[in-house]
Amino acid sequence: MTQKLLYVSPVESFVDTSFFQELSRLKLDIHGLSTSQITIHSYLDLKNIPSVSSACHLFLDQQSFNSEDICASPERVRLEGKLYNCNSLEEFKSLDKQQYLAEQGQKIYTKALEDINSAIGFSIISFADLKKYVFYYWVCTPLFQHENQQISILDGPEDIDASFNDKAKVWFTNHYSNWVAIVLENGDINEYTKGLNTSSIRGLLIRDTSNKQDMPSAFLRNFITIFSLDYPEAKELDVFLMRSSTIKSIKLRIRLSETEHTKLKFSGWERNSLSKLMPRAVDLSALIDPLKVAEQSVDLNLKLMKWRIAPELDLDCIRNNKVLILGSGTLGCYTARSLMAWGCRNITLVDNGRVSYSNPVRQPLFEFSDVGKEKAVAAAASLKRVFPLINAKGVQLDIPMIGHPVKDENNERKQFDALVDLIKSHDTMFLLLDSRETRWLPTLLGKFYDKIVMNAALGFDSYLIMKHGNIDDNFGCYFCNDVVVPTDSLTGRTLDQMCTVTRPGVAMLAASQAVELFVSNLQSRGQENVLGECPHQIRGFVNNFTTLKLQSPAYDNCSACSRHILNEYNKRGWDFVKQALNDNNYIEELSGLRRIKEEVENMELEGGEIKIIDSEDDGFEII
Repeated sequence: MTQKLLYVSPVESFVDTSFFQELSRLKLDIHGLSTSQITIHSYLDLKNIPSVSSACHLFLDQQSFNSEDICASPERVRLEGKLYNCNSLEEFKSLDKQQYLAEQGQKIYTKALEDINSAIGFSIISFADLKKYVFYYWVCTPLFQHENQQISILDGPEDIDASFNDKAKVWFTNHYSNWVAIVLENGDINEYTKGLNTSSIRGLLIRDTSNKQDMPSAFLRNFITIFSLDYPEAKELDVFLMRSSTIKSIKLRIRLSETEHTKLKFSGWERNSLSKLMPRAVDLSALIDPLKVAEQSVDLNLKLMKWRIAPELDLDCIRNNKVLILGSGTLGCYTARSLMAWGCRNITLVDNGRVSYSNPVRQPLFEFSDVGKEKAVAAAASLKRVFPLINAKGVQLDIPMIGHPVKDENNERKQFDALVDLIKSHDTMFLLLDSRETRWLPTLLGKFYDKIVMNAALGFDSYLIMKHGNIDDNFGCYFCNDVVVPTDSLTGRTLDQMCTVTRPGVAMLAASQAVELFVSNLQSRGQENVLGECPHQIRGFVNNFTTLKLQSPAYDNCSACSRHILNEYNKRGWDFVKQALNDNNYIEELSGLRRIKEEVENMELEGGEIKIIDSEDDGFEII
């Protein structure tokens, strides 16, 4: 009888783009620098095999990382595999591929000695260039065979008898997690087991993934190798290859050469599109929705912080924090950009002005074409041009100012209500306004509604950064060191007083430090944390390039955050605010500042000595 060597059809993989997207997410968010192999899953669709393919595909997609998402069925067989993701392209290239294949094949072989249905598996080595969105990978389905063993075809292939074919299909339908069964001499089909009388065995019934009429799947080698160990006396046997596709099931008569079961040899690396044994590279930057790429890429540097430098950094609290920026000028623009860099996704900008010709060179969210547009709206639109998925809104609003009498009550009441709604609907408020009296009402409302309030103010060559105290702590606000109530400072200003006259770099310094203080505060709400200290105030001086950390307590007679003010606002709401705007003396009387001033004046008349710390002095504790 003429014998010919058995040739097999290689396994082919199909890797969906969603597989790489999920790999990117897991690498960034969970695995970091770890190179431990992770378990993944795939499936073989035995029914729907493309006519141009030599075998059914090993499918890999987003569901491959969760075994519960891949359901097995009689014609959809699930496989377990391993993924080894390298940390660098150099590591991927230098990895000993043959040794890796042998290690994975040995593991499968060891499991198959206990259960022949475990003789099939797969592994992937990969490297994800998350900056360029290029993925390098190589799939292997480890195949093993003893070095001196040969498998020859004695007869066939020939079609399987129709009645046996039907019986075999029913058997695999009832045992769809099995790959192999034993066919007895009497034609019965039994689950594969060891210890049977070799003379009672006619052959093996095997699920076949090949799409070639005269060539079985490469997996056959693994099954035959295990069978030859379990039944060394069996030298000739029939192999029934069951197929669920349009290709007919076939039978082969094979012969196994004499073997001493020496060293195993392993193969199984997949060939690329040029039929070469080489890895593949996929550039997904042009294939995936650019918005999805952008969404993952904008957080890349932040998530890399957690890999090695700051693993305990909480990025979600920054991402989910809703930030309200009052003032869309130089400070507001730089603050918004810094917040975006930290991954903040919800930003609302408020301003009452329009972009002037002098703004674009100093305020980075504006261009020459924005001149004349509403500042807040133009700034929000600019943020969305930078990152389309950000939730950025611009609100044109006049904030009622203490010391500026009400002229149109209906309009100012609407402005007040809008401001209250904005503050209540956000978690954090940045006070970046031009004057002290503009900051008074937001300061009061921020304390009353227990919001995080970050304050930044500029001088010519100095700046102040401050986080206001909330209801639970005793830190002071922007007005706690004042012994006077803010009044109208805008009327009668000269040009150099109406414009922000400051060294250009000061705003960048102040905005960046305000955002850094905000982020540190979120990590632990005021205590030292993974990012370091979280001071109450920072004062910077560019003339001698020094920075001071300061701390001042809340003032019982503060014109903005004292209990007298908060209680009265709680009782009267808008009516309280209206009276404060119209009557310069009302807040001074209510807060107790007038009484303090009178006591000081009386002490001076009586010849006592007292030092008054006004708003221009540094009456702070340096820490």
